[in-house]
Amino acid sequence: MNSQLFPKIKMRTKLLSFFAFICLFLFVNQSLFAQKREFVVVLDAGHGGKDPGKVGHNSAKEKEIALNIVLQVGELLENDKDIKVVYTRKTDVFVDLWERGRIANKADANLFVSIHCNAHNSQAKGAETWVLGTHANRQNFEVAKAENSVILLEDNYKVNYKGFDPHSAESVIGLTLMQEEYLDQSIQLASIIQNGFTDKLNRVNRGVKQAGFVVLHQTYMPSVLIETGFITNSEEGPFLNSSVGQQKFSESIYKGILKYKEQLALNTVSNVNFELKEKSTKSNHEIVSTTKKDDYEAEFKVQIASGSRKLETKSYNFNGLDDVERIEIGSSYKYYLGNTSDYSKIKEILQLAKSKGYTSAFIVAFKNGNKVSIEDVLKKS
Repeated sequence: MNSQLFPKIKMRTKLLSFFAFICLFLFVNQSLFAQKREFVVVLDAGHGGKDPGKVGHNSAKEKEIALNIVLQVGELLENDKDIKVVYTRKTDVFVDLWERGRIANKADANLFVSIHCNAHNSQAKGAETWVLGTHANRQNFEVAKAENSVILLEDNYKVNYKGFDPHSAESVIGLTLMQEEYLDQSIQLASIIQNGFTDKLNRVNRGVKQAGFVVLHQTYMPSVLIETGFITNSEEGPFLNSSVGQQKFSESIYKGILKYKEQLALNTVSNVNFELKEKSTKSNHEIVSTTKKDDYEAEFKVQIASGSRKLETKSYNFNGLDDVERIEIGSSYKYYLGNTSDYSKIKEILQLAKSKGYTSAFIVAFKNGNKVSIEDVLKKS
């Protein structure tokens, strides 16, 4: 073979190798981008079809107001390329409560947001946001009972809900703790949304509350139920039934979801200022250590679980994790992993917790024994 051909062949081989490397690089990167996890939000418009929900002034129907707000929130969220929106209904149809939960679970959603309107035989007004809870407060039970009674319109509800009776306080309490590991995130989202209603829309703040809602119990992700306002109130009802009012509520809920998503990106749950009448005042100041820390030093921990069960902090109870700390808060317990002032180190511990199956674990911060906002700690440092 002509010796002059060897350099040409060698050069061609290098070019082919380089081309193959570029193709492989582009393929790998394209695969990585394709695998990027979307942030999935399931929007649930309460009631629908044969179930009008509550009826207010000028025959305003809860099912119509809730659907209008949901569709507007969804349209706003869909402008964000990182967010995927799933609807439990987009038209005036009746959807079983268990089916709403199934839709959210099948979508492997990050959030479930159910939107409703309130009603009362008085001139009660204001917004409130609910998370799943088991408090036996009579007023909270009545609210949950009114929403849960929708299941009586469903076919085979006794089979689908395994004997659940929406009129029984015992049944509501029996919903309990399947969603406990998401309770902190649910409260965080509820608090953000509620603050938006209060600060931006000047709504009467009826607070973040807990009750046994079936629709929240069916889901396996942070979930909230929003009571936007009272359609039976002579001022609030017409506002909710107006295009302007629905737009303002939609924008507020949309901004609340985005703010929650931003905080979640930091793997944080900020200090939440909310009041649940059924909870001990001890919950507002979590005592985690008797050791006095420097005024400018914060401790980071990873919260891996919470609930009413008092578990021994043995590794076999926590998928092999050692040195788990249990803190009693009122009538429930929180379980933490790690204790360091090094934020990089706590992020490694967070990844360890997630690798052990605690996918909803998150970082929290404490200062002098009190829970504080991680955003504030990071800004100061």
